[in-house]
Amino acid sequence: MDKAASLLADLLAFIAMDGCTDKQFDQLALRLFAYQYENNALFRSFCQRRGATLRKVKTWSDIPAVPIDAFKAMELRSEPALPTERVFMTSGTTGRAARGRHFHPRLDVYDLSMTRNFARRFMSGAQRLSMGILFPDEQAMPNSSLAHYLALARSEFGAADSRCFLTPEGLDLPGLCAALEQAERTGRAYALLGASFSLVHVMDALREQGRGFRLPAGSRILDTGGYKGQSRELPLEDFYAGLEELLGVPRTHCINMYGMTELSTQFYDDGNAVLPSVKSGPHWIRSRLVEPVTGRSVAPGERGILVHCDLANYNSVTTILTEDVGQWAEGGFLLLGRAEGAVAKGCSLAVEEFVKAAAA
Repeated sequence: MDKAASLLADLLAFIAMDGCTDKQFDQLALRLFAYQYENNALFRSFCQRRGATLRKVKTWSDIPAVPIDAFKAMELRSEPALPTERVFMTSGTTGRAARGRHFHPRLDVYDLSMTRNFARRFMSGAQRLSMGILFPDEQAMPNSSLAHYLALARSEFGAADSRCFLTPEGLDLPGLCAALEQAERTGRAYALLGASFSLVHVMDALREQGRGFRLPAGSRILDTGGYKGQSRELPLEDFYAGLEELLGVPRTHCINMYGMTELSTQFYDDGNAVLPSVKSGPHWIRSRLVEPVTGRSVAPGERGILVHCDLANYNSVTTILTEDVGQWAEGGFLLLGRAEGAVAKGCSLAVEEFVKAAAA
């Protein structure tokens, strides 16, 4: 078994574990850092400019964080391009250069990361649930990580009657209402999963028709991704109050997933009865709060830009500097919105530094 295959096998075994120690996380993070440093020339140039060498990086928090917009500027990969690889692309303006690209030579690591975490954080002990998917499927959006994520949710955890209610022609409201009526009639728990903006469209349509549902106990809702100009924006309080009012699902069972195309692992909260909710991830991802230009950790109690070290990101880079503002809270972190003003400028400067380093 060659070095890459051995690393991949150990990574899959690590994700399959029930937890890890700090030492175990560091050991695998440093192996991945060495692999990416050796095989990803753009990343290696950036690390060298930061003075981060294989000898100097002693722990996962020493790994230089690559700004998220670097995924738009260049190809970040450790393995050569393959005809069979999957490419997940960020949403945004059309044109290849304007969209971030994350290259997956194979999806076994991504898929295991998703299913292990989803089973614990969303399914909460249930084996399968009838699911309504409020997002286009993989045939319609083959480059969408969210479309693949939801396809996994349906195939691995959905009952036989699960289906997608958002097609290229739009929302199938009659079909969705029929499924919700059946759940009410049979008393079987039901799950709705999709983009936050899709749920806004559902709520608006139900209000327009004067309809509402009381889904059975154990039903739950997953939203993600915000609004992205696809619907009117709702304050979080109004959004989750509306879901509870119109679908009868308590806010404790309305789960928000925080993820991004540039990562292979997702964060979840434990419901939205209290806002903002606390997000946390599984044992194979860790986070820091930093000042964006220097990369230094912020003082306790202060807000900072979130950095995530995702060991499931074996082909690109494990450690990502986001543009999301966060603050530590008991059990995880609070997600407080996008960087603005001077902080946003700091994120942009970090991208410029990466591009210059990669070109050197």
